[in-house]
Amino acid sequence: MFKCLLSAAVLVAICIPAGAPLYGADRPITLGLVMDDATRGEREPLRDYLTKAMGRQVNLAAPDTYRETVAHLADGSYDFACLGALMYMRAHAEYGVIPLVRRPIDLHYRSVFITGVGSSIYSLRDLQGKQFAFGDIDSTSAHLVAYHELMQAGINPDTDLKFRYSGSHPATAAMVENGVVDAGAIDETVFNLLISNGKLDRKRVRVFYTSRPYVDYVYVARKDVPEAERERFARALLALTEGKDQPVLKILRATQFVPANNQEYALMRQMAHELKMF
Repeated sequence: MFKCLLSAAVLVAICIPAGAPLYGADRPITLGLVMDDATRGEREPLRDYLTKAMGRQVNLAAPDTYRETVAHLADGSYDFACLGALMYMRAHAEYGVIPLVRRPIDLHYRSVFITGVGSSIYSLRDLQGKQFAFGDIDSTSAHLVAYHELMQAGINPDTDLKFRYSGSHPATAAMVENGVVDAGAIDETVFNLLISNGKLDRKRVRVFYTSRPYVDYVYVARKDVPEAERERFARALLALTEGKDQPVLKILRATQFVPANNQEYALMRQMAHELKMF
C-alpha cells in the first residue's frame, strides 16, 4: 500500500512542471502596473481596495517596462496586469492573456508630440532632421502610434530623424524640457498628469501635434487564472464610482471602467503588422 501511494505522488510531481505556480486560495494575487512614477505609498488605496474586493491579499508590482510585465504574466508571477495595445496584442497571441476591462478613454486614446516652447517645430514635417525621442520601444502611444503618425505625415523615422528610445513617458518629457532632444511623443494623459503634478513646466514645453484616436490600454488576466477570480477582479474595477472611490480612480487615472474584448483591436493589429511591430 505504501509503495502505491509513493508511486502516485511521484507521478503527480512529474506531471506538474517545475516552477509552475499553483493558483491556490491562500496565494496572494499580484497585479502588474507600469505606474509612471507613482510611489508605493501612492498606490496603497488601490492595493487596499483590491484586497478587500478579492477577499485575499493583493500585491501591486511596478515593473519598469511592458515587456517585463508580459514576461511575468507568462511565467505565472503576475495574475493580472495593465497592458498597452501593442503588448496586449503580442501577449494575447503568444500567451493567451484574457482582456477584462478598460477605461472609456482607452477606446479613444491619443498621443501628443511635444517640443520646447521656443522651438521652431509646429508640425510633424518640421521634424525633418531633428533629434527625437520615442518612449518605451514596446509602447503603443509613444512608439507604435507615434511612428505611424510620422509615416502618415511623410516622415520616415529611420531616415529622416535622429531618434532614440527614452524608456518611459516621464523620461521623454524631461528630455524635451531640458533640450536633450528637439521633440518627443508621449501619452496624452501622462503629459497632463505631469503638468498638473508640477513635474513638467508648461512654460518650457508645448504640444504641437495630437494623434488621431485609437484603442489602447486594457486590464488582462493570465489565461490560467480561474474564471471566478477573473470575474471578481473585473467586477471590482467596474464597481468603482467617481466621488466614493476617488483615491483609487486617481491612481488609475480613470473615472470609471467598462468591459473590454479582443475584437476592439482589429485596426491596431493591422497597424502593428504594417509597421512590422507585431
